[in-house]
Amino acid sequence: MTVLDEIGAGIARLAEEAGSSVVGIGQRWGVGSGIVLGEGRVLTNAHNVRGSHVTVTFADGRTAEGSVAGTDIDGDLAVIEVDTGQVPALPWAAEAPAIGAPVFGLANPGGRGLRVTFGFVSGIDRSFRGPRGMRITGSLEHTAPLLPGSSGGPVLNAAGQLLGINTNRLGEGFYLAIPADEALRGRVDALASGESVQPPHLGVAIAPGHVARRLRRAVGLPDADGLLIRDVSEDSPAARAGLARGDLIVAVAGQPVSGVDDLFGALRAAGPGGSLELTVLRGTEERSVHVVLGQGGQPAAEA
Repeated sequence: MTVLDEIGAGIARLAEEAGSSVVGIGQRWGVGSGIVLGEGRVLTNAHNVRGSHVTVTFADGRTAEGSVAGTDIDGDLAVIEVDTGQVPALPWAAEAPAIGAPVFGLANPGGRGLRVTFGFVSGIDRSFRGPRGMRITGSLEHTAPLLPGSSGGPVLNAAGQLLGINTNRLGEGFYLAIPADEALRGRVDALASGESVQPPHLGVAIAPGHVARRLRRAVGLPDADGLLIRDVSEDSPAARAGLARGDLIVAVAGQPVSGVDDLFGALRAAGPGGSLELTVLRGTEERSVHVVLGQGGQPAAEA
């Protein structure tokens, strides 16, 4: 048997043995994939979920309405409660893969049919931005090709054991997965029990420093490092504190802001219901603004 024959046999075997545990998430808009991890429990990415209910499509074509048990928006994880019937749970791998390890990517984009592809681990401990722009670290990079709608599906080893949950497409044939380690198990258990992670909510959409500098130059304002507020949500903590579109956040809690990670770090430290002291430039005027934070998730590039 040639190497290609062995790979083909592995794909066929995993399609038969693990394919039923890979489900479609959503219909029409915002479709993705998911993983059966236990009776009545499906794991997917938070960005695949809209609202508190979602349609789950199983490998045999059966559809069921699931309810969202818990979400972690910044971690891009969601657990759905749904009738999984007799579908078996995927087993977790005992060891993390090393660079060069063969892997298989499985997906059922929006319930449109099982896909199984082959690749290799090309990197470990990589990072990417979650739905709100917060950095997710420690991810697994691999080369198993994935169609749109594959996020939330599993990365498996040749034994059919779960190595990670596909989450982010890098382009040029590389993909990132949240690793299926003990930390993920704990987070999934917490989400399944209803312990959603509620991130602190400022209520602004921001532009990065290089964009802020270009826009300030365009209107004749001097260069300054910081994060430009490009929109403020109505009745948000930012709006109530008097922040406005065009304000430049230059410091948080007395510390200079050089990037969005500085702002997210300060938000995490303050926590929902906490408060922050922001220093902003409105034109050339420097102001101090006290913000009492709310909680809740926003789309990408918001805080």
